Amino acid sequence: MSRRRSLSDEEHALWTGIARSITPLPRKRQSAKPSAGGGVSEAGATAASPPPAPQQDAPRKRNAPPPVPLGRRLKQRVARGRDPIDARLDLHGFTQMQAHAELLRFLRRAQADGARIALVVTGKGTSRGDDDATERGVLKRQVPLWLSLPEFRPLVVGFEAAHAGHGGQGALYIRLRRLR
Repeated sequence: MSRRRSLSDEEHALWTGIARSITPLPRKRQSAKPSAGGGVSEAGATAASPPPAPQQDAPRKRNAPPPVPLGRRLKQRVARGRDPIDARLDLHGFTQMQAHAELLRFLRRAQADGARIALVVTGKGTSRGDDDATERGVLKRQVPLWLSLPEFRPLVVGFEAAHAGHGGQGALYIRLRRLR
């Protein structure tokens, strides 16, 4: 039997924040049909077994297509101010875990507010003078990877590096999905 390691304080704080931000899906009425596994109806299932409705809804919600580039015209309109930037987030000074949680919270809030375009400033990273170039610009590298994760797909249509006037390579324009 494998041993399970305990969560660090940072991991526990991150998990608690994520768990608080989750809202349960509405439960659908279950019929009294017997399940294929043993003739026990859904109503007679034990409390330890997970409810089937959220499992059926979760994949459909997360099956949104992966993010794509914004397109030259949209990026140009946003850069020139013809299309407004509806929400802004600056991630300077955040750790990776803090930035991930804040980005998810920010995008959910922006989508709920009806925002279409968001600007996320990651920064370009700092040069500390030592030869540790691998740690330069951690958020600049990580945020595009996070935006491609399944948990962000219901929120993000696409993203692209911002114009120099909005932060250039240290910022991203993010096009948000409409809330249905």
